[in-house]
Amino acid sequence: MAATAVIGLQWGDEAKGKIVDLLTEQHDVVVRYQGGNNAGHTVVFGGQTYKLSLLPVGVLRPEITSVIATGVVINPAALLKEIDQLRARSVPLGQNLLISDRAHVIFPWHMAEEAAFEAARKQDAIGTTMRGIGTCYRDKAGRTHAIRMGDLLYPDLLRKRVAEIAAQKAPVLRALDPQSAPLDAAQITRDYLEYAERLRPHIVDTTAWLHRSLAKGQRLLFEGAQGSLLDVDHGSYPFVTSSSSSGCGLHSGSGVPERNISRMIGVVKAYTTRVGGGPFPTELLDATGQHIRDVGREYGTVTGRPRRCGWFDAVAAGYGARVSGVDCLSVMLLDVLSQLDELKICTAYEIDGEQTTDFPSHIEQLARAKPVYRTLPGWKQDISHLRKLADLPKATRAYIDTVGELLQLPVWLVSIGPDREQTILA
Repeated sequence: MAATAVIGLQWGDEAKGKIVDLLTEQHDVVVRYQGGNNAGHTVVFGGQTYKLSLLPVGVLRPEITSVIATGVVINPAALLKEIDQLRARSVPLGQNLLISDRAHVIFPWHMAEEAAFEAARKQDAIGTTMRGIGTCYRDKAGRTHAIRMGDLLYPDLLRKRVAEIAAQKAPVLRALDPQSAPLDAAQITRDYLEYAERLRPHIVDTTAWLHRSLAKGQRLLFEGAQGSLLDVDHGSYPFVTSSSSSGCGLHSGSGVPERNISRMIGVVKAYTTRVGGGPFPTELLDATGQHIRDVGREYGTVTGRPRRCGWFDAVAAGYGARVSGVDCLSVMLLDVLSQLDELKICTAYEIDGEQTTDFPSHIEQLARAKPVYRTLPGWKQDISHLRKLADLPKATRAYIDTVGELLQLPVWLVSIGPDREQTILA
């Protein structure tokens, strides 16, 4: 098997990190290919809990090469902080971490711009993490104000580019926010040259490196960030991230073509969550929603923000599965639903009096969508200690079967707790 990909099929936070961690030992290379430090993976490894953002899950294993590929946008200060935190916990990081020289760099003006844009939208704010991800991707597409990781290794070029860009960004920032702090191009350059020296041993042409790895027969594992419904092209636009977070982004973000991917694993929660603004048809604004949030510890890994919670949405997740082209499903956090009398799954939307199983392409239609539910019995039994599918309560197995039936995909794995051993292969 040349390569495996792990893709979230909802609005992110599907517990993809656990699946990547479980699969890492079967692979030689783990690749992060899109997003930035707006992503968050929580992994329990060796009895300890790690919260990773930019770094691939593979960094916890020194025998695995971890790659931050071309499609990622990188805040060097945030990346170095994450590296230092892991080293302080005796996680070795050396030549087993590679960073693409083509990956784009987040600068202070990106964060300032993003904060100003969000403030201007007021009640229509998208709900970004304020880390400059979207504004960096915008500059990447615009080219004029873009700087890549490889550029950091050329001091004269970096000084020239930072001075030019800061001079052009300063009046824009003042217009957006008269109270914004001035941009000190000289200090920014000094800071980023220091970051560059520390990161220099890791910065390489990862596209060429990955193709050499494939040619040698190494096994690659691609680690998605966010989820398919947050994809900038195919998600619930404009309440999306700024990268191709569905399976569609894997190839452009890594440089590895589709024919090299042997298996695409789609990850879903047993319910639905999302962070930030945007329509959410199955959202529960009641005690049940709060119960799911509390039991599932539904607070952002990166921001700590409480996540919005709702019933499983088969319309939305099914769309994510089709767009990403997944082969099988991992159903996560099933144990969170164990204390409820009955459960609901959205099987269709009613929009303006008509039923549909298509996920709307326009946000106004999604906002008018009313969920059509199938009600299933709950099991009100602790399942976190069980290790075989046959040992699960009948109602639990019926719930799993219904998810697979509605998404028309086999369920490959069920997670019933955060630890590695709390996993059942279906």
